[in-house]
Amino acid sequence: MNVFNKLLILRTPKIGPARYRALVEKFGSVEAAAQSLRSDVAHVDMVRREMDLASKLGIHYISDEDALYPKSLQAIENHPPVITVRGNIDVLTKPMVSMVGTRHATAAGMNFMSDLASEFAQNGFSVVSGMAIGTDTAAHSGALRNGGTTIAVLAGGADYIWPLENESLYWDIVQNGAIISEMPVGFTPVVTNFVQRNRIVAGLGDCLILGEADMKSGSMTTARFAKEYNKIVYAIPSHPSDPRGSGPNSLIKSGDAILCSGVDDFFKTGNKNTKKENFEKKNQHENILVDKLGTIPVSESVLAEIVKKSVSEIKSELVVLELQGIVRKVDGGYVRA
Repeated sequence: MNVFNKLLILRTPKIGPARYRALVEKFGSVEAAAQSLRSDVAHVDMVRREMDLASKLGIHYISDEDALYPKSLQAIENHPPVITVRGNIDVLTKPMVSMVGTRHATAAGMNFMSDLASEFAQNGFSVVSGMAIGTDTAAHSGALRNGGTTIAVLAGGADYIWPLENESLYWDIVQNGAIISEMPVGFTPVVTNFVQRNRIVAGLGDCLILGEADMKSGSMTTARFAKEYNKIVYAIPSHPSDPRGSGPNSLIKSGDAILCSGVDDFFKTGNKNTKKENFEKKNQHENILVDKLGTIPVSESVLAEIVKKSVSEIKSELVVLELQGIVRKVDGGYVRA
């Protein structure tokens, strides 16, 4: 019933996450906020039809009060109060990495992204992207290559397959990952919905990896969202004469992104059973953080005080340690993995 009331509010024209929260705060509860709108019969029937269609298609509603709602997404301002999920909802509990780039990627760029996604998937991450052709497709496909999982965030409803060239990929993701959307089931997207989609892609990942992208691309918007959410951004450099390199190159030059040169930036290749030991030997300065962690969660602010660094200084170290499987982020802070 609570999801129904949430949808009554969210499916009302001109009400998005920000106004939704303002209404709930003003009236004290979701139910009271929904009642304040005095929805007519047609609006109520529309929401019921959407929920019936979702049920028939095997699409689940997950609200930000549910345990399965991704914690990384919940932490961002104005996150979607309700998301729809088609596929394996359990992948929402795995650590995630967001990977984006241009639709007009080079073959080399797509191969690089695909191999990187495959490595993340093999190390227990769900790879998040937007299911566009080009870089997004390479990221999803790479993650699925060896039985890994991936998450596609759509600008339309969770049942709306776009682009049509990716219909087979869509069903592969439903089978081995999850399709996510904040839009109504059956909804056909417009241009502005893709920007909304990009903020979710940025919010889900523990970090974001940017591939080839020109300065005005949607992927650069996603990178800006990631920085706004205090996520670590990695950028794969490209040749200066290629416009597709202008986005990542500019972020690296400005210091807004860390240069990504390959898998070894995140994982020690070879025997995965020894990756933690190899990583610890290679990064002695980050061992200080590891030494201060145990089974009891320690917040970033407390940890920064212990090691006598600023919170911003330890953020990037913690992200890398988490990607390596050395530490784990939980409610209340970080613990040793």
